[in-house]
Amino acid sequence: MELKQQILKILEENRGDSISGAKMAKDLFVTRSAIWKNIKQLQNDGYIIEAVPNRGYCLKTSNDILTAESIRPYLTGKAKDFQLDVRKTVESTNTLAKEAAALGANEGRVIIASEQTKGRGRMGRSFYSPASTGLYMSLILRPKLDLNDSLLITTSAAVAVASAIEKLTGNLVQIKWVNDIFMNGKKVCGILTEASLNVENGGLEYAVVGIGINVTTNDFPDDIKAIAGSIFSKKPTDQPIKSILAAELLNNLSSSMDKLTDHSYLEEYKRRSFLIGKDIYVLKGKNAYEAIAVDIDHRARLVVEYPDKSREALSSGEVSVRQIP
Repeated sequence: MELKQQILKILEENRGDSISGAKMAKDLFVTRSAIWKNIKQLQNDGYIIEAVPNRGYCLKTSNDILTAESIRPYLTGKAKDFQLDVRKTVESTNTLAKEAAALGANEGRVIIASEQTKGRGRMGRSFYSPASTGLYMSLILRPKLDLNDSLLITTSAAVAVASAIEKLTGNLVQIKWVNDIFMNGKKVCGILTEASLNVENGGLEYAVVGIGINVTTNDFPDDIKAIAGSIFSKKPTDQPIKSILAAELLNNLSSSMDKLTDHSYLEEYKRRSFLIGKDIYVLKGKNAYEAIAVDIDHRARLVVEYPDKSREALSSGEVSVRQIP
């Protein structure tokens, strides 16, 4: 770790409190001049660091630059072992995570960004990922699951995301099967899970869970602004809200991914679902079929009932709520 990151780590661990340059120099075995030069570099990078006479340097609580150092103080349990790779801008966190997984990256590698230039959603759609107002991350997993149970990864992640957002905002967070997170009637998060199959045993070689959250995004493109929303209209406090949110997500994910096969989270997933009991359209290709969303089964499939009373358990595809006049 280079000196600038070591200094940032110390400042993050003592956010809001002053740390003397002399103490940092002693602890890091460098000169006070080296501390001062790196503090200046951090300030030039945008960090809000105040030099307090006779007390030292203080990273202000209002600083909200997303870094591994800003996230780590809020991690708990197994999430502390995650390998964080935080970048300012990427084309797609999922693309980078898939490339890393294919090269043998361990479970627990996380790619995090403040902007995506080619963010991806389900069904080949793009995911709007502007700079500074969202949180975009992808987590590499190596679960012992067969392909038929791969939907459990997305649904477990959805519960983890919904719980994290609800904890930070205090607002009810719901899930639209299978991967959309809604708050106040607006979609605030999308989840994209991509996996590679091990052809020898029929199980998954790896899975990448991509999560994109609109934190304070306000200006959406015309084609999505009617349905898209953010979890906050503006940065709500002088706390590093994106770093806290990232850590809360990772804490929840580290816990939930250990419970994939015991299905214990499915009750919460069903409780948060706003589709069950609703009239919907099942979209297959260019056709839309009327149905009622009846249940979510033990494999996280959406059970629908058609007008002829026949039922189908959907493991993929799209549905939309049907407006009844």
